[in-house]
Order: sequence, then structure tokens, then C-alpha cells
Amino acid sequence: MAEFKLFDAHFHIIDPRFPLVPNKGFLPERYTLNDYRERLASYNLCGGAVVSGSFQAFDQDYIVDALSRLGPGFAGVTQLPFTVSDEELLELDKAGVRGIRFNLKRGGSEDVKHLDPMARRVFETVGWHMELYADAKDLDELFSILVALPAVSIDHLGLSAAGLPLMLEMAERGIRVKASGFGRVNFDVRTALKDLYTANPGALMFGTDLPSPRAARPYSDRDFQLVIDTLGEDAAERVLYSNAAEFYRIEKKTG
Repeated sequence: MAEFKLFDAHFHIIDPRFPLVPNKGFLPERYTLNDYRERLASYNLCGGAVVSGSFQAFDQDYIVDALSRLGPGFAGVTQLPFTVSDEELLELDKAGVRGIRFNLKRGGSEDVKHLDPMARRVFETVGWHMELYADAKDLDELFSILVALPAVSIDHLGLSAAGLPLMLEMAERGIRVKASGFGRVNFDVRTALKDLYTANPGALMFGTDLPSPRAARPYSDRDFQLVIDTLGEDAAERVLYSNAAEFYRIEKKTG
């Protein structure tokens, strides 16, 4: 695993020092920055994206704290209300946030009716992209909006077999796809990886999804190896590191 640089494009930090909001009765177990670093100690971890979960709602303190301790190779993806000010966007951008998340699957984020204007506003103001956690089979009505936005990614391979045709079409149109949450999907991951990489070699971005809250199967080191075995070393380098490092503007952040 240490032979390949990793930009972990999707993981969560659950720090008990900061408030959590029950989501349909669910509260995750703690998963601190030390837990995360210990879990990936054998990897060549060069950066990543810490992502706000439904249970963190609009809290920004935890993500600012995490980014301050993670270092310059890392970025944040947060959830914000429609009423967020430009000043707060600029402060979060300075802290390392690079994306805004809409969680259609679990809630905890702003209503989807604000997706288009918010995605455009944050891109124009601070250059952030928009990330979407949703079952791709439910995205037909949003397709024209999503492909018209300046920068978008979809979590966990779109989750469902029924949504894969739409995911392929979106990848062809430039939307990024997180190769994460393999224990959440109901299809053959190998085939999906091959098809999505063929559709757009720049689309796939690997993430561990640690600590895999509510996943049917948590992250395994085998998931990392699966990317290499399925795509080959050159393609795996793009999926494991360079695609995401470019998308999250890590060179710009650290330069």
C-alpha cells in the first residue's frame, strides 16, 4: 500500500469535543484524528478531504479544528445554510474548506431547492465545488442542473446499480465520482470502476470512507488493492492520488 501515494478523497472525523446531531436516532461512535492516522499508518497518505456527515449538520468548529491539525495536504467539505455570508465563506476557505455538501441520502444539509444557486455562489465566491450524497437512481430530475454546474462530485459511486447508467453519463460530462464506500453499493465494484474510468479517466477519486458510519461493510485494505488490481498501476495512480489532488486544488493551497 505504501507504494502508491494516497489522497483520501472521503473520510470523516468524529470528535466528541464538538456537538453531534442525531440523524433519525443515529449517533456515530467517536473517530478522532488520532484514530484516523493510526488506521492509515501503513499507507503513503499525502492528503485527503475530511467530509461533514449528516450528524454534524452546520457545525464548522470541528472541521476548522481538524484541518488545522491535518496539515496543508488536506481539504474540507462542509455543510452550510443558504444564508451563509460571504465573509464566512472566505474564512472557511482560508481554513482549507474546498467544497460544499448536499446530503440527499441522510439529510443534515441544506434543502436541495438551494443546490443550484448555492453551488454557483460558492464557486464564484471562493472557487469551491459541490458534492452530493445521493442514490444516483434518484438524480434524473437533477441531471440537467448538475451537468451545467462548474464543478460537481458524487459520493460512493452513486450507490445503486439502477443509477450506474446515469453515473456513466455524468462522468462523461465531467462530473467527478468518488470511488468510496464499496461496502455501501449493491453492484460489482470492479465492473463499475472499469466502466467509469473508461468513460472519463479524470473522474474517479478514491476515498476510504473511514470510519464508514452506517455502511453495511466498513472500509477494508482490500478496497485499496482492488483499485490497483482492477485498473492497473498507471490508472490507479490517478484514481488514488492525482485526480483528487487536482480537483481539491491542493497544489494551489500549498503553493
